[in-house]
Amino acid sequence: MEDVLRPLIVVGGSVIITLLVGWAVDVALRRADGRHHETPLWGLLRRCRVPLQVVLCTALLRGSFAHTRLHLLYDHRVGIGRALSLVLIGASAWLVVRVAATIVESSYARYATGSRDAARVRRVRTQVTLIQRVVIAVVATVAVAAMLLTFPAMQSVGTSMLASAGVLGIVAGVAAQSTLGNVFAGFQIAFGDMVRLGDTVVVDGEWGTVEEITLTFLAVRTWDERRITMPVSYFTSRPFENWSRGGVQMTGTVFFHLDHSAPIAAMRDKLRDIVGECGAWDGRDWSLAVTDTTPTTIQVRAVVTAKDADDVWTVRCAVREQLIGWLRDHHPYALPRLATAPAALPPGDEWPELTAVELTGGEIGSQSVLGKAPRTGRG
Repeated sequence: MEDVLRPLIVVGGSVIITLLVGWAVDVALRRADGRHHETPLWGLLRRCRVPLQVVLCTALLRGSFAHTRLHLLYDHRVGIGRALSLVLIGASAWLVVRVAATIVESSYARYATGSRDAARVRRVRTQVTLIQRVVIAVVATVAVAAMLLTFPAMQSVGTSMLASAGVLGIVAGVAAQSTLGNVFAGFQIAFGDMVRLGDTVVVDGEWGTVEEITLTFLAVRTWDERRITMPVSYFTSRPFENWSRGGVQMTGTVFFHLDHSAPIAAMRDKLRDIVGECGAWDGRDWSLAVTDTTPTTIQVRAVVTAKDADDVWTVRCAVREQLIGWLRDHHPYALPRLATAPAALPPGDEWPELTAVELTGGEIGSQSVLGKAPRTGRG
């Protein structure tokens, strides 16, 4: 009878203690979250309940399974103890990662709530995300090393590796030069504030939003939902456009090539009406001016503003579409056209003199010019 009750007491007691401790911790965190509404830390820490219970239950079983006095467990006590140790190390790493992630998320949420600077919030989010990834990588590496060191054979191997750590470090550094370069570039991007999560960038002619930054690569989501993945070292070694640097507000331009008779003043009034009815316009500024001229057309530039890159694209498209439609319906003469007209010859005897001096080709050139006046096109 004792051989049955003792294992049940050991295993059942470990499980009951684990459940009670987990329940007590959850109640305490719930009450703390109710008293401190200014920070989400206590509410987020409740997500650590499961790894905490796994660590506690494994630690209790690891320390008490030998007291069951079962011959089967006693004969395999080394293997069972090592298995429980491996589970305990893995669960402890899981708990540390979950706690670190909770603290990082709580700090970011509290900062984002109290700050009104969107650019600074994106910078902090980039940094805390990278810190979280570094913590996960370090904890995972330490946990794997601790698991391996539980085996006696790996302990001797570890001693040999420490003895030759210098040579191995040089070899690993040469072999993983590109990877290490990307890792250091990731730190430079995060803490050098070069590019942040949510920034609008243009890389290799592609316009998109920074969606993910890791220790080795960066993902950009384009306007058509494609993802461009590139090593983070690209952003530290090549120039790129960051439209969100210094603020997310944008100024957009729309160019029109029109006839010289285009009604500029009426276009300016129409532009004012268009931006006034466009919800994406932020109300900061607008303008319309003639910026260039050619023998056949003039170049008219409309300038509009918006709160971010997405809205400035919307405003530009609306201005372009509605102004062109308004010109087509009310001022079609202002649209560019290909004009043709007979060439006007100089009066009197000036034409033969000009052809004899300026044209080449002798009599053939003179005859071809002095014949019927050709029709030429302008533009």
